[in-house]
Amino acid sequence: MAIINTGSNKMKYISIDLGTAHTLVYLSGIGVIYNEPSIVAYNIKENKIFAVGKEAAKLVGKGNKSIRVVRPMVDGVITDVRATQAQLNYIFTRLGLKKDLKNSVILMASPSVCTELEKKALVKIGHSFGAKHVYIEEEVKMSALGANIDINKPTGQFIVDMGGGTTDIAVITSGDLVVSDSVKVAGNFLTLEVLKYIRSQHGLEIGERTAEQIKTEIGSLVKYNDERKIKVYGRDVVSGLPREIEVSPSEIREVLKVPITKIIELIVKILEQTPPELAGDIFRNGITLCGGSAKIKNIDRYISETLSLPVRVADEPLLCVINGTKKFENDIFEKVGTSNKEVSY
Repeated sequence: MAIINTGSNKMKYISIDLGTAHTLVYLSGIGVIYNEPSIVAYNIKENKIFAVGKEAAKLVGKGNKSIRVVRPMVDGVITDVRATQAQLNYIFTRLGLKKDLKNSVILMASPSVCTELEKKALVKIGHSFGAKHVYIEEEVKMSALGANIDINKPTGQFIVDMGGGTTDIAVITSGDLVVSDSVKVAGNFLTLEVLKYIRSQHGLEIGERTAEQIKTEIGSLVKYNDERKIKVYGRDVVSGLPREIEVSPSEIREVLKVPITKIIELIVKILEQTPPELAGDIFRNGITLCGGSAKIKNIDRYISETLSLPVRVADEPLLCVINGTKKFENDIFEKVGTSNKEVSY
């Protein structure tokens, strides 16, 4: 993690995507300066962070009595405010950005399920670093911007942001959300479903990292070319000894279809609540998929065939939220220039 040299004394714009699976940080004029797993590792005796992100992720499932591995965000909700603040402090310190936070403008992207209390907690965290202005915006709105959608047009756009903890779904027009909802079925949930399947059907205990690897490498919703089995290692649930098995794409496909159906059901619910005029726009524009889970093979084709609507996966779906916060920079500085309010959400 390199130290960032901004070389300027003007007010800095910093945006943060505090995702369940990944945390991303954008610094105006430089770009995305941090993109690593949302995981923190503590030394229990000293109650001190010694690893964050990729280094902490290596310890998942491999901890001991002196190490505690924490996920500050679970299912799109901050479960540990202190860990969240400590995580960001660790990141900013390593990047050499602490001085740039003074009198800066910070934008934090939050899930649509975020409560007012949780938003206030985010704002408090931002101000604790010395930020002059702290703004909170919905992740799904930022995702739309990051997917190169002009959300300010008076036409309906349908966004499905499939993150690590939640899938946020919204209809957006004229710069704001018309209808939105979320479901706690997303990347982490899909990974756990794979883990449970391997245990129940193959009698093998595997870790989350292995289940994630299976999902990423051979997970799909529709059959694809060059399908192949992969070898998986784990612990036999009966003997307790290490064992190897082979897992096929067709197996995992059936595992993934069940939870994805829950997302499709929520899409239908949102469509039913959409005003008729906007429904016509959605029929023409289709559905845009964002977030890391949108990278599952043929998920767009599966949803399209199920709903008889055009569906596309955004470019760089994992970066949609942070890319959207980049494009929102001018809007934020307009707010700063025309309002004395320190907080807006």
